[in-house]
Amino acid sequence: MIGQYIGFHPSLSALLLRLALGYIFIPHGYQKLFKEPGPKGVAGFFKNIGVPAPLFFAYVVGSVEFFGGILLILGLLTRVAALLIVINMFIAIVKVKYKTGLISKVMEGGWVGGYELDLALVTMALVLVVFGSGKFSIDFVVLKQW
Repeated sequence: MIGQYIGFHPSLSALLLRLALGYIFIPHGYQKLFKEPGPKGVAGFFKNIGVPAPLFFAYVVGSVEFFGGILLILGLLTRVAALLIVINMFIAIVKVKYKTGLISKVMEGGWVGGYELDLALVTMALVLVVFGSGKFSIDFVVLKQW
């Protein structure tokens, strides 16, 4: 019913998803790569939770978030960037947040985040993997695909 008033615009929807995800992931990746805690701080956290090759994966995660966010905003290699973000966030949920539960709660040491936001981000990125970047993207202009 509401569709008759605003129409059906999958490309606009994809653009809004890309902009929101990029806007969220770029600063997270930037912090992991270039600011505090930086790759060494992230690697220390990864080591504590049992991630193998923690410094390598600190760079991988930071790069996926920072450069993947840029690619999403541009609409360039959108499906690849979104898939990498899905993998990144799925591992974050399983490795870090799942034991807390869906909703944030007080545990030892204070508040511990639940995986509700991570789940929303995974779902948004998964929509882009399935449906692509839309017509308002470099993928469409240059590669003639979306």
